[in-house]
Amino acid sequence: MLVSCEVEEFSDLNGPEVGAFAEVLTRGDLKDLVGGILYSSRTRLGTYYDNCGVIGREYWRFSGSDPRFTADLLGGGSSVLDNNTFYITGPWADRYRTVKNANLILGFLDGQDTSAQFSDAEVNATKGFLRTFIAYEMLLNLNLTDEGGIRLDVADENNLGPFVGKAAALTGIRALLSQGADNLSGGGETFPFTLSGGFDGFNTPSDFLKANKAIAARVAAYPGDSSGVLSLLGDSFFNLSGALLNRGIFYTFSLDPTDLANPMFFSVDGSSASQARVVQPSFLTDAEANDTRLSKTAQLAEPISLDGLTGDVVVNRYPSNIESIPIIRNEELILLYAEANITVNIGEAVTALNIIRNSAGLGAYSGGMDTASLINEMLNQRRYSLYAEGHRWIDMRRYNKLAELPIDRPDDDVWSSFPIPLTENQ
Repeated sequence: MLVSCEVEEFSDLNGPEVGAFAEVLTRGDLKDLVGGILYSSRTRLGTYYDNCGVIGREYWRFSGSDPRFTADLLGGGSSVLDNNTFYITGPWADRYRTVKNANLILGFLDGQDTSAQFSDAEVNATKGFLRTFIAYEMLLNLNLTDEGGIRLDVADENNLGPFVGKAAALTGIRALLSQGADNLSGGGETFPFTLSGGFDGFNTPSDFLKANKAIAARVAAYPGDSSGVLSLLGDSFFNLSGALLNRGIFYTFSLDPTDLANPMFFSVDGSSASQARVVQPSFLTDAEANDTRLSKTAQLAEPISLDGLTGDVVVNRYPSNIESIPIIRNEELILLYAEANITVNIGEAVTALNIIRNSAGLGAYSGGMDTASLINEMLNQRRYSLYAEGHRWIDMRRYNKLAELPIDRPDDDVWSSFPIPLTENQ
């Protein structure tokens, strides 16, 4: 005998449809959706940092399963960067996934009457947080493609805006951050969602506004807007204190089955030719004596070799698989302050550089006081203070110094940018 029943249709509870949120966005929904932003913003980060770290000659990425880390990224032999492989398509797509998710939430907020669920201040706070993340994710993709540019207008996936060049992209990113700052200024006292521990000290709209301004200061530095950098730093959490170098906002990680572990962690003892980040030797040989920042590396008992590269010191910037990765922190802000003041107030630039030097166990700066010498000193301090945080390649590129990066094998190349992913179908 067969028995049947009538089943009422319903949305997939494990994959809710966008339409449900577009009609009614509850407080619980918003918390879950922002949690998704915090999750997707951390995926493929390891690939992004390896792209910047390897091409910027901070370290070599040994991988027994994928030779492209020591071939394509280092330009070994006749290798070139591929526009249809993991090192560009992966991080590119995941950054835009976060942008898409944030744009969806913005659409939910604008497309319905939210007054029963959220105050006007809470809506502003949410929009400010989301626009800050959209801008930051776009900046990371622009860091990869540089003059190739990015798409700024991606709110409508069926009608994507055109690619814009680097200058226009930076202008657009700064505008997004400014909009986010305006929202945060009217965001009241609390967010209507929970942030991770990586935002401790910045988990209210007014405090997160300071992080927004800090990110905007970094963006202003890229085209050389010194006055803009100094103005934005004044509204950020910038502090000329060697005791506050690590204050900032961070990606956090855990071993919870539903979370992510730090992708930049490799066990020192487990480092081998099949899996390691090996310090590019000049990072050690160029360092000043007694620089405590060399603690970001660890000595191996024996050298390891792969693809014509040999080293016995590995990256130890993140000594555990739950270590946080900085989004932006005060040590970078002090260095941005120094950079901006090189052409504005040399005395302030040197003061800032000395705070960084002294914190690393070094004596006061004693080099030339001309612009070129101070720029070299600033870049050198950024090299050691921000090691393995994704800055060296970008810094040398924006000062037209890529030719000064070391070449490890006769036919290696230093790339200036990644190609636009083939999936973009320009």
